[in-house]
Amino acid sequence: MEIDSISTGSCSKEHQTIFQEWFNYADEDGDGRFTGNDATKFFAISNLSRQELKQVWAIADSKRQGYLDFKEFVIAMQLISMAQSGYSVTQGLLNSDVYLKNQELPTMEGLDASLAKKRRKQGKKIVIGNSYPSVSKNWFTSKSPKRVPASSVTSVIDGLKRLYLQKLKPLEVAYRYNDFVSPLLTNSDFDAKPMVLLLGQYSTGKTTFIKHMLQSAHIGPEPTTDRFVVVTSGPDERSIPGNTVAVQADMPFGGLTNFGTAFLSKFECSQMPHPLLEHITFVDSPGVLSGEKQRTQRAYDFTGVTSWFAAKSDLILLLFDPHKLDVSDEFKRVISSLKGHDDKIRVVLNKADQVDTQQLMRVYGALMWSLGKVLNTPEVSRVYIGSFNNKPVNDAISGPIGKELFEKEQEDLLSDLKDIPKKACDRRINEFVKRARAVKIHAYIISHLKKHMPAMIGKAKVQQKLIDNLEGEFVKVQKEFHLPPGDFPNVDEFKEILSGYNIDKFVKLKPKMIQAVDDMLAHDIPNLLKTFRNPYG
Repeated sequence: MEIDSISTGSCSKEHQTIFQEWFNYADEDGDGRFTGNDATKFFAISNLSRQELKQVWAIADSKRQGYLDFKEFVIAMQLISMAQSGYSVTQGLLNSDVYLKNQELPTMEGLDASLAKKRRKQGKKIVIGNSYPSVSKNWFTSKSPKRVPASSVTSVIDGLKRLYLQKLKPLEVAYRYNDFVSPLLTNSDFDAKPMVLLLGQYSTGKTTFIKHMLQSAHIGPEPTTDRFVVVTSGPDERSIPGNTVAVQADMPFGGLTNFGTAFLSKFECSQMPHPLLEHITFVDSPGVLSGEKQRTQRAYDFTGVTSWFAAKSDLILLLFDPHKLDVSDEFKRVISSLKGHDDKIRVVLNKADQVDTQQLMRVYGALMWSLGKVLNTPEVSRVYIGSFNNKPVNDAISGPIGKELFEKEQEDLLSDLKDIPKKACDRRINEFVKRARAVKIHAYIISHLKKHMPAMIGKAKVQQKLIDNLEGEFVKVQKEFHLPPGDFPNVDEFKEILSGYNIDKFVKLKPKMIQAVDDMLAHDIPNLLKTFRNPYG
């Protein structure tokens, strides 16, 4: 089941060459990004109305990154051509026959003369197919400057990187947030493709689901069900061992080194060329065991790993089998570890064609009842019903009603997956803001504990007393700074980590750092979003 990116119609190689020359000309910064400022100047010579150009930009910048890459620029040019021919610019136009058959270049007034003048000035042809480095490529290296000028930011993601380096990271480092909650962010954490995490008990069809989405008989080297497998895009089919994946700078998995060699030996990356994987990365997980087996047979923190992946993922699919609706103790713990990511969770009742319609109704009801006890939320998570494999639906069992239901459910799930790349930028912003608030609360907690440490004698005794009464200390911090209790970390986990530190060694509260983060949340991020919104309003 292939999910393609936005179609570029039947753009010929000759037109692509012309569009590349236009793109290079319009991209004033020369960074490979056609920004809103570039658009207001370049699109103006199309003589389309502001409302039409607003629609063109909204459709081409479907990921809301605040800029167009070359492929998106081509889409914009083709939409402009269609608008000039009298067609209404809508999202549906992209999938229409007239768009796919469109062979007309848009009319851009005075562009040929401008290009000829530029060629004469340069004294040589414009290079076609040039690739430009990201303006933020070296921001996270040891030689990167502490301050990055705002003028160098050409996307929302670049702006978040700059804000992280200047305002949030110093607070994280000061109060060791990376040791307590999450490792420091790297360049790859911002640039990574959206991830879809699959969780479920054994034989619920997680690996088969991925194969079905990719229409592939195998996912590179065949993954086994006893390991975490990241399925991502690559030039050829190959498998990369976990230890290698964790140290690759262009992959966002460096934080997994904290789970040790025992986990990394059960982790791998499976690469293969596929259009869908250009936009989404799948994470296949081992089947969840029952409690005792989980404790004795796993040599690493399985729940901790799933929680780590959940924080990085854009969508979490919980797969169930009609014949295995019982939720084991370990699976309950895994689902509980997803707290705070409820908006990402979708439930898939897989292999539903193995029961008849009447049984399916009972199974669905039983599943909703089980989930209601585990998820502890008033809202019911979206449940997709179907049989996600490459075999035809079993008509004898499902009947015509079931078959039609499965097809509609599958279309809904595919639509959800298609929306992931479009919502990726919004998700990055959302996760960044959540992280900033969590870092602030962490700093308040640590500085509060530090404030209650004695100057000279009895430090060990006071520290132990503070740790023993940590829940009460959380309440004090909450009341002092008017913080929501739901944003505080898990008390038991915080206790365990804090026990290995000398509280007296932490720094006192740094109001300037806190104020910098407050300013970032109140002003910098809203201004960033305003800068990279649709340039036509």
